Amino acid sequence: MSEVYAARRDRLRERCHAAGSAAAVVTRPANVRYLAGAAPQDAVLLLGRHQDLLVCAGPPDDRASPWRPDDTLALHILAEPAGDPAVAAADLAAAQGVDALAVEEHHLTVTRHRALASVAPRLRLADLGGAVEQLRVVKDEEEISCLRIGAEIADQALGELLESILVGRTERHLALELERRLVDHGADGPAFATSVATGPNSGKRAHRPTDRRVEEGDFLSVCLGATYRGYRCEIGRTFVIGTSPADWQIELYDLVFAAQRAGREALAPGVAYRDVDRAARQVLDSAGYGEGLVALTGHGVGLEIEEDPQLAPAAMGKLDACVPVTVEPGVHLPGRGGVRIDDTLVVRPEADGGPELLTITTKELLAL
Repeated sequence: MSEVYAARRDRLRERCHAAGSAAAVVTRPANVRYLAGAAPQDAVLLLGRHQDLLVCAGPPDDRASPWRPDDTLALHILAEPAGDPAVAAADLAAAQGVDALAVEEHHLTVTRHRALASVAPRLRLADLGGAVEQLRVVKDEEEISCLRIGAEIADQALGELLESILVGRTERHLALELERRLVDHGADGPAFATSVATGPNSGKRAHRPTDRRVEEGDFLSVCLGATYRGYRCEIGRTFVIGTSPADWQIELYDLVFAAQRAGREALAPGVAYRDVDRAARQVLDSAGYGEGLVALTGHGVGLEIEEDPQLAPAAMGKLDACVPVTVEPGVHLPGRGGVRIDDTLVVRPEADGGPELLTITTKELLAL
């Protein structure tokens, strides 16, 4: 992986030089991890003129994670643990003779930005913008492999839950059990807070699990994700509790399934982000559910659970190959119930078989 991290840093360095900056300080944790490996949470990366440095308040703790920073990257440990690694990195850049330093202004607080400016008054600060986030959009096969394993873990945890007795158990208990199963099967942990919504609660978007108990005839809507080696994926499914779903439940489920399928089938290199959103959204809109839909149909995943691209009506840009995204339309009827179907896929050209589905738990409307 050392060669991979070095190549990523070189691509960022080229962007910095093209913009007139001889060095950069990367502070956003996911971006530091992308460029330097599994660094401590407070670490920053100095992309220097003569040497790249991982600046940390203290030495990496082997007990905290089995994954380590790039071992070819020099470490600079602060003499005072209470110091700010970003300020120290700016000081080191000035010592290297750098006159222009790119920083992630979207991640820095005003106070921290002022501290960087004060450490070396003659150091001109420039905005790095979302340069690292842009590099992260297209994944290499090693990254996709981590997402694929995470998806397998999430599928396995969900599948085991569906084989258990559900009636009478609370949403909160089911969510905790799912998260335990993720870890049992090898995940670093959940990719986000697991959502379990039953009955009328499934009609609420972004529902947090409560002590409501599962009842016969309920919709059971579940959304969970696994983190594996830092990479996060997600899956969402909706089921019916009982042996015979009501007609309205079947109709609503079939509609959301059709919208989700349209979104999945639209995924291809060169397709506009907004066109993927439109493919799914127009299915729901034509059925009279245009108002109240979620703001986007899907989003990128990787070291964070919500990355670029955004599959939304006003999103600008087109898909590339090897971009992992979610497709997750849903319809929520307050006080009654709702359906959400969510998959993680990787955009692939048609010659390679089209979009690769990572989350493979059945999308059939199961009566549990």
